[in-house]
Amino acid sequence: MKRNRTALITGSAKGLGVRIAHELAAQGIHIALNYRSSAAEADRLRQELEERYGISVLLLQADVSRAEEAERMIDTLISSWEHLDILVLNAGPYIKKRKKLADYSLDEWHDMIEGNLSSAFYLCRATIPHMRRSKWGRIVTIGFEKAQTAPGWMYRSAFAAAKTGLVSLTRTIALEEAEHGITANMVCPGDIIGEDKEKHIADVRSLSDPDTPVGRPGTGEDIARTIAFFCSEASDFITGTVLEVTGGKDVLNKYKMRREQ
Repeated sequence: MKRNRTALITGSAKGLGVRIAHELAAQGIHIALNYRSSAAEADRLRQELEERYGISVLLLQADVSRAEEAERMIDTLISSWEHLDILVLNAGPYIKKRKKLADYSLDEWHDMIEGNLSSAFYLCRATIPHMRRSKWGRIVTIGFEKAQTAPGWMYRSAFAAAKTGLVSLTRTIALEEAEHGITANMVCPGDIIGEDKEKHIADVRSLSDPDTPVGRPGTGEDIARTIAFFCSEASDFITGTVLEVTGGKDVLNKYKMRREQ
């Protein structure tokens, strides 16, 4: 990786964002950590990254679902570092309770669309002009299994609608910005939950997961390594790609399979 590359990872104080930050920092990339309310966790991660990898870390508090806060965050980063090379759109709300479309409140629908789709528009609109000036950029979004096929997903209607819209947005950016040396790709995690989001692959090698064809649980490192691949200097020919990292598990149909058992 070229020296002095910088990356902004949204929603990076906890979960998948932690492993993504470690993976990119290990390559010498300076990291901007975005958080909404997890200030203590973000500061603890900042210390870990600076001590372990000797990079610079910037803490940026913002609710990226709000246009003015997202834009302010990018302005602050540019004022501090002058350029932004990598944008990883990891933040995105998710309603864990199983709810059919008719049972969603207007606020819940709004939160899902703003947090998972509109936030990407706000951040990309603010970031792309800076990447154009550098003639180099990497944008990575996060989806879900089969997102590129616009599938139905029971009990996840708002989240699925936002993420399938994000697929089209990602691919459109890839086409529009290719001439400026900017790539845009999406990574679609499988059923990686809880503490597994911050684990290494080595942590689960000896564990069995009979519901996943490869036989082990997925980890945050599985996702982080994929994102790092898209962000590398040599990945300039890869853009508009939607890549699933699921271990072969059919996440969307697990509820159906449970009913049939």
